Amino acid sequence: MVRTSASDRPREAAEGIRGPLIVTEDESLLDDLLRLCAAAGAEPEVAFTAPPRNASWENAPLVLVGVEASGRVQGAARRKGVLLVGSGGADSADSETWRRAVAVGADHVLFLPAAEAWLVDRLADLAEGGGGPALTIGVVSGRGGAGASTLACGLAVTAARTGLRVMLVDGDPLGGGLDIMLGAERTGGLRWPDLADSRGRVNSGVLEESLPRLGSLSVLSWDRGQSMLIPPQAMRSVMGAARRGGGLVVVDLPRKVDDTVTETLGQIDVGLLVVPAELRAVAAACQVAAAFAPALDDLRVVARGPFSTGLDGDEIARLIGLPLAGELRPEPGLADPMSGGAPPGSSTRGPLARFSGAFLGQALAAAGCVMA
Repeated sequence: MVRTSASDRPREAAEGIRGPLIVTEDESLLDDLLRLCAAAGAEPEVAFTAPPRNASWENAPLVLVGVEASGRVQGAARRKGVLLVGSGGADSADSETWRRAVAVGADHVLFLPAAEAWLVDRLADLAEGGGGPALTIGVVSGRGGAGASTLACGLAVTAARTGLRVMLVDGDPLGGGLDIMLGAERTGGLRWPDLADSRGRVNSGVLEESLPRLGSLSVLSWDRGQSMLIPPQAMRSVMGAARRGGGLVVVDLPRKVDDTVTETLGQIDVGLLVVPAELRAVAAACQVAAAFAPALDDLRVVARGPFSTGLDGDEIARLIGLPLAGELRPEPGLADPMSGGAPPGSSTRGPLARFSGAFLGQALAAAGCVMA
């Protein structure tokens, strides 16, 4: 490796970029940490053989302190996000290492190279600049044709209208394509077949920019080619990137649970089960609920009208054994999405937009987000 002098090393992050702070006096450890920062796309500030500036210590989102340099920060104010980093295996830690970790208030003690993958993930989170994971909502039909895709689009369109960052993910390869429902089938961008080989970490910003866009709404759908299955690893990578971008992610789910759907459900915060007010639909929805509920901590019923059979939302939810998210009234003016009409949820006065706005307002507030 070509060595550089301490004066040649990056000492301060570029203007406006809040990268990690590295505090060390070990050149070999510094080389390793700079390499990991470069791999994650993070630009660090380095305090090499000198105590860090107070402002750097207080404002850096993450601080990497070499074990050998811990004495230089022992008098600094306590803060979160301090990692004590050493070289060698975990068996290199002795009582002195743990004493130093306590003295500097470290959240974790890491040893390279064993912890490199974990550390790169943490650094990449910083580089992507997300403000926390997105609220992720999964929508599934209680029976075929119940309207889950329409509701998923309505939620996404309603949220995007406020300027919130939204990603709509089509998780049903047999659903016909949500890009068609949005009128975006001719909009350029990647589709699922382009991402089927994804492995490991996918950059959230790159994913968002590569998809078809409608304002602040990105949609990941299918092309018009032969139906294909998405491997669980690809779903894990893509959903992880979608969530790291913040805002809202809405997933249109198929009714059958397989390994890929199980992977998806593990990243969903709230599930909505759309059930028409029909006795057979309720019976079918009970089976869907039994398959989905074990993988979702929060699964709720959306009762879809008309309510002319004597079943209302409360009774439907009681029969299925799930809480009621609300009733969705019919919307006569809602165009057939396949006929080129406006996307679901476009009419701000329609029942779909009103339901979506009310539900999202509550769900986002509970998640610590605000929808304008």
